[in-house]
Amino acid sequence: MDQRFAEVAAVLQTYFDGLHHSDTGRLKRVFHPLAHYVTATEAVDQGDQPVHLTMAQYFPIVDARPSPASRGEPRRDRVVSVEFAGPVTALARVECAIGPKFFTDLLTLIFVGGRWQIVSKVFHFDLDEES
Repeated sequence: MDQRFAEVAAVLQTYFDGLHHSDTGRLKRVFHPLAHYVTATEAVDQGDQPVHLTMAQYFPIVDARPSPASRGEPRRDRVVSVEFAGPVTALARVECAIGPKFFTDLLTLIFVGGRWQIVSKVFHFDLDEES
């Protein structure tokens, strides 16, 4: 396995673990401090404006919600693809579920400070009526 792929896969596993346990300590290890969190899924509810948060705005939301693990939700996360655009840039398409929301996340990663870090999370979610 390519070393870069293994390193990115480890970051993505920590990302999934952080989401499943609502653990911002884990999430802070994988998100660059200047990362962006963006979705247009809820734009209609926001006056047709995308939701755009900084990590300082996003982490308190994660801290405040009961974790999927504490609610006994099964893990439904997977890496769909990872593409590299050179030695220090990657794009990962991943899927996961939190409550009734099934997410498709497009995560842009860069290699800085000796490690891979997520610099943007752009996502869409659908409501899973069976959850």
